Amino acid sequence: MFKKILVAVDGSKTSLKALDKAIEFQKLTPETEIYILCVYKHHSLFEASLSIGRPTEMDIPDKVLSDYAKEVVNHAKNLAKEHGATKVRGFVKSGRPSKVIVKFAQDKEADLIVVGTRGTHSDKDGMLLGSVSHRVASNAKCPVLVV
Repeated sequence: MFKKILVAVDGSKTSLKALDKAIEFQKLTPETEIYILCVYKHHSLFEASLSIGRPTEMDIPDKVLSDYAKEVVNHAKNLAKEHGATKVRGFVKSGRPSKVIVKFAQDKEADLIVVGTRGTHSDKDGMLLGSVSHRVASNAKCPVLVV
């Protein structure tokens, strides 16, 4: 089946559903490795200077974003282990999430990427893909399961 599964997490319920699916696959093939990845978006000082008006995520220092991403990964790793997963590794990266996820999957030679449908900005019916999951599905070199 799959030897290496990359799960992209952001702390949302849909990303944790993606993790659950990866755990299910690992239970079918115990030698499968699960890579949990959280990507935070780094903002340059130039980008932050273009922010006008109310505070945005650009106003949050990188260390805070990085620390939060580490917490998300650690929480996901703990959940995975509580649900019987083995061979689980966590990673935190910065950059544009869709690009980083696709490149990370290539670098790790992942057989499958599992992502949630959307983050917190989903439509009420849940029918549309979020921009990150859409870009990952469109650009990945391996199969992508959108949960």
